[in-house]
Amino acid sequence: MISKKSLIILGLIMTLLIGCSKEDVMKPFKKDSTAEKEETEVSKPVEQNKLPPTTLKKGDKGQDVKDLQEALIGLGYELETTGTFDQDTVQHVKDFQGQAVEMAATGIYDDTTKQWLKKANEHAFKVEPGSGISEKNITTDKDHVLKVGNPKSKLVLVNKNHALPDGYEPPDLKIPDVPFPFDEDIPKKYMRKEAADALEDLFQAAQKDGYKLYGQSGYRSYKRQVEVFKNNANQMGEKKANQISARPGESEHQTGLTIDITSENVQFTIEENFGDTDEGKWVRDHAHEHGFIIRYLKGKEDITGYSYEPWHIRYVGKDVAKVIHDKDITLEEYLGAN
Repeated sequence: MISKKSLIILGLIMTLLIGCSKEDVMKPFKKDSTAEKEETEVSKPVEQNKLPPTTLKKGDKGQDVKDLQEALIGLGYELETTGTFDQDTVQHVKDFQGQAVEMAATGIYDDTTKQWLKKANEHAFKVEPGSGISEKNITTDKDHVLKVGNPKSKLVLVNKNHALPDGYEPPDLKIPDVPFPFDEDIPKKYMRKEAADALEDLFQAAQKDGYKLYGQSGYRSYKRQVEVFKNNANQMGEKKANQISARPGESEHQTGLTIDITSENVQFTIEENFGDTDEGKWVRDHAHEHGFIIRYLKGKEDITGYSYEPWHIRYVGKDVAKVIHDKDITLEEYLGAN
């Protein structure tokens, strides 16, 4: 085998014979500096944005906030690195959080948000700025109540500020195979199929643990809600009535995803002390395992707009229900609704 040194000498001899330059002879043995630079740049790992180690919320200031803002900008969000956790930053954080089931769109930067930002930086989680909190297809009526554009979604938000479209009736209603304290085939026995099937699983699990639950009031039409609210308003005044019942179009019962439940321990009534019964405590601890949440929590009245109702359960699906239960938050807080 001819050595590298011998090849160089041979090349120099050939240069003299055919007139090639020394530079041409040495070219095969030189490493292209441009290629070397490109190779270095390719092999160099992409530097990740520094993610703040501490919890941050609206009003916070400093370098950690700047780092968070830079991380969001790196994902395509348009905001300024002011170092102040202002409302604009809150909205962008909410939008990011709204794109993963495991995060509640609270607008607060926490450990869970940090983990998902890291995944996004590593391209293990796709982010589309603007798709996490969408108000597309939402209209506002004369009382400034939002008309939701996704009434069929199991995460549809229905409350005093978000009403169902006029005339909405849910599809695929069925009667869940669970006990009721009455025999009549009437609308309030019905729920949407997915929610009804989940309710059957919930009641069976309770039965297995020694607790018997009863369904009391599921689907309620717009027309029926008119009657319910009118009766309550006549008895206690409109303002008080709206603390315990919804105006027509603003009731979750109209979605077909909600049901009021009861037990023999409260004589099959709808009472707050249901939450103190063994059945009520079991529901509080296990409803999320079957996709349900206690919709109106104690101490959250200023957020939900309604009094504590331990009997009122809402179907949202197992993944979302677990997050809401574990964080002890409301559906409004999970969705980032103001």
